[in-house]
Amino acid sequence: MKVLVVGGGGREHALVWKLSQSPLATQIFCAPGNAGIGELVELVEIAANDVPRLVRFAEEKRIDLTVSGPELPLTLGLIDELEAHGLRGFGPSRAAARLEESKAFAKELMRRSRVPTAFYSSFSDAEDAERYIDEIGAPIVVKADGLAAGKGVLVCQTVQEAKIAVDEIMRERIFGDAGDRVVVEQYLEGEEVSFMALTDGTTVLPLASSQDHKRAGDGDTGPNTGGMGAYSPAPVLTPDVRERIIREVMRPIIGELAERGITYRGVLYAGLMLTSQGPKVLEFNVRFGDPECQALLMRLQSDLLELMWMASETGGLAGQRLTWDARAAACVVLAAGGYPGRYETGKEIRGLAQLRDWRDGVVFHAGTAYKDGRLVTNGGRVLGVTALGDDLAGAVCEAYRAVELIEWEGMHFRRDIGRRGMERRS
Repeated sequence: MKVLVVGGGGREHALVWKLSQSPLATQIFCAPGNAGIGELVELVEIAANDVPRLVRFAEEKRIDLTVSGPELPLTLGLIDELEAHGLRGFGPSRAAARLEESKAFAKELMRRSRVPTAFYSSFSDAEDAERYIDEIGAPIVVKADGLAAGKGVLVCQTVQEAKIAVDEIMRERIFGDAGDRVVVEQYLEGEEVSFMALTDGTTVLPLASSQDHKRAGDGDTGPNTGGMGAYSPAPVLTPDVRERIIREVMRPIIGELAERGITYRGVLYAGLMLTSQGPKVLEFNVRFGDPECQALLMRLQSDLLELMWMASETGGLAGQRLTWDARAAACVVLAAGGYPGRYETGKEIRGLAQLRDWRDGVVFHAGTAYKDGRLVTNGGRVLGVTALGDDLAGAVCEAYRAVELIEWEGMHFRRDIGRRGMERRS
């Protein structure tokens, strides 16, 4: 089976790494990829958002399955265009991808399907949003409605902070067109978790539990990022909580889309807050989480390519079960100096040669490139150092042992990945 993976980050490196282990895979391409992915498969110089060229390439190379890593190609209609040309893709249609593309759309779907979430209101006028903030007070959360690379959610402790957030999003346009509209919602107390499932539009096949670390600094301080680390399993997601999420969140939202004539196939990701009233949805994503994907795929023993092929056909996952490594996995993201703000690229990365034969882990590349024969930084999140261990503490220890071997100018990372999970186990 010929496969095309679209994207060039750490999630895509993990997908390529796992897909290449499938006996079904005869050839894998990645567009555009990165330095690490290029060591595994053939790279194609096509941007992830260039849907027409991606489809032409898939036609020319007779690609059997195209897998989109990031959300942008999905919201641009990659799967629809592939299917229009008689090709197969893994991921939701453009209509289904609105679940991530528009937070206001997702909120309206949740309201209609009675999926538990924070109370909210959405606004296309900044002054209206500011008046609403005055009415309900703080703490409060202000979200850019559109895609903002995981950075469009601002948790505000005061009314003034919230108004500044509205000003930055809607007037200063710090997230571009994503700020045409904002969602202002209730601040929820609790522990945040990630819940992902494969679905063919009818069957919901949950993945193992995982937990992300969104804030830039230790102790969940600093600005939101695309994710500074993750681990799996997450002890806070007990079997009872998992069943409740499937029953109250995943199945109802897929059912609501189906009632609107939209079949959701691919990965459905719910970002949840576990509150005292139960799990409530913070957001939906229409692809694997990054860096949760890295930790999850280290543990997945089932054939990912076979599962993706089955999920790309309505009803194809019926009766399927997933097999997982009993060990835990932890991913520590190494970021460029300044990230998630402005950062420099082109810094030489040293130390990876010492990890080439690492038995208990993999260094997934996220923002890397080769320049004059040297491996250099080429993004905000640069590497995802991912390890397995007999338990979470062992996985975390092994990951940080590897981190200490890597360096470049300005490199920074969180030193408390997995802390909550280990505290819960102790």
